[in-house]
Amino acid sequence: MSMDPSASSRGRSPLAALRRFVRPPAAVERCDLCSVALPADHQHLVEPANRQLLCACDACAILFSGRADTRYRRVPRRVRPLPDLRLTDAQWDGLLIPIGLAFFFHSSPTGKVVAVYPSPGGPTESLLDLGAWEDVVQDNPVLKEMEPDTEALLVNRVGDARAYYLAPIDQCYKLVGLIRAGWRGLSGGTEVWEEIGRFFAALAERSGPVQGEAHA
Repeated sequence: MSMDPSASSRGRSPLAALRRFVRPPAAVERCDLCSVALPADHQHLVEPANRQLLCACDACAILFSGRADTRYRRVPRRVRPLPDLRLTDAQWDGLLIPIGLAFFFHSSPTGKVVAVYPSPGGPTESLLDLGAWEDVVQDNPVLKEMEPDTEALLVNRVGDARAYYLAPIDQCYKLVGLIRAGWRGLSGGTEVWEEIGRFFAALAERSGPVQGEAHA
């Protein structure tokens, strides 16, 4: 897998969301809204206007559940595997993603689907061929269920892998963060690839019931 840190980003910088995962963690993480101390496994909110992720306690997070008219949106915690997702090599090539890891989400401020892939320099946006994306959605109606700004189609097509998830946007940026922090040299190094493997293994473990996939 080749990663080009010089690839240009388009639109708003996705680095805002990534900062949560690449900066050293505070001794005690606190809710960004009310400052209460948080457990390690806490919830997140996203600010769609700048894609900033915020840590939140349960009480604050629930205030933004299912609402599209607020400054922040609650990031869902469910992970849904899509083992029957239809995505041919030709369709993948049509999406113009240069590597085998990427995620796709609906950006409400821009009114379009955004494609992001990791690089040693952080998240990089790819200019998405909307026609090619619509072809994928037509073959996989489950993608219409993605919650704007907070949920993404996460794709792993590295080597022989063909894994697809509807995943929370914070998990997608977590993957980008571990790659940015751990990448060494041209190939990344053994350690970062082990981290990527552990990330997807953990994602599979927390996956909810398989539902809504397109079947062959």
